[in-house]
Amino acid sequence: MKFAEFHAAQVIEAGPYLVTEAELLQFAKAYDPQWFHTDPEAAAEGPFGGLIASGWHTGAIAMRLVTDAALAGSESFASPGLGHVKWPNPVRPGDSLRLVADVIEVRRSEKRPTLGILRWRWRLFNQRELLVLDLEATSLFKLGA
Repeated sequence: MKFAEFHAAQVIEAGPYLVTEAELLQFAKAYDPQWFHTDPEAAAEGPFGGLIASGWHTGAIAMRLVTDAALAGSESFASPGLGHVKWPNPVRPGDSLRLVADVIEVRRSEKRPTLGILRWRWRLFNQRELLVLDLEATSLFKLGA
């Protein structure tokens, strides 16, 4: 989507995305090698009763869905950061995730009119409609004069 196609109160949906155990393990072993992400036997005895995905993996899945649904082919070039990020429920192998992105604000920078600023809230839900990720992101877009 181009920057001009975004508007406040817009809702963008994407997914589903199936999380496999192999993918969960691969990500965790590479980037977040804690036992509850990497050791199925130990995780089964742990507080979550089985393997759970790293929150950073969950965020990466959201980024993939947002890119496929809205940012691919756009003028987006960076993000200065997140307003908040929460993982209220764990993601497990076999979960099917869907994204709901709510556009909060769309504006041009007053100081740099060739800069577009998009604030939006991304939420991921699993197949049971449990919220597994909630974050607010700011995306920057390079615009013409």
